[in-house]
Amino acid sequence: MDKEIELVCGALARFLKEKNKRYGNSALSPVGIWSRLDSEAGLLVRMDDKLSRIRNSPEWRKNDVVDHIGYEILLCIKRGWLDFDDLID
Repeated sequence: MDKEIELVCGALARFLKEKNKRYGNSALSPVGIWSRLDSEAGLLVRMDDKLSRIRNSPEWRKNDVVDHIGYEILLCIKRGWLDFDDLID
């Protein structure tokens, strides 16, 4: 199980880095042309949209689930939640 956790987390890191490069860090530094939402509010809207898509889809799609996990990670980064050792009990 440890190996699989490392594989998935590593794949998510590569995914987020590539998406961030392609989209110019738009999740945490939005351009603000159409929307005036701050980055955290924008992330929450994207997360709601993804959850709606997941809920309304006849089957779960890898892309939707991975995108949602990515938004959760970006929200942690935005809030400065970079270490989770305090949550281990």
